[in-house]
Amino acid sequence: MAKQCAICDKSIRAGFQVSHSHIRTKRTWAPNLQRVKADINGKVKRVYVCTSCLKSGKVKRVI
Repeated sequence: MAKQCAICDKSIRAGFQVSHSHIRTKRTWAPNLQRVKADINGKVKRVYVCTSCLKSGKVKRVI
């Protein structure tokens, strides 16, 4: 299974890069995932979380 955000399920997206001459080549966009210790349902787990979820405070990080 591919890595994805444990909170928002953000994962790799695929599409086309379109040049000025409209030549289309396949490419991927990957989210900025960080492996962090997080408090999930009262337990400390190591999970992959995207930086937008970390920044917005959706995850309680444990040090």
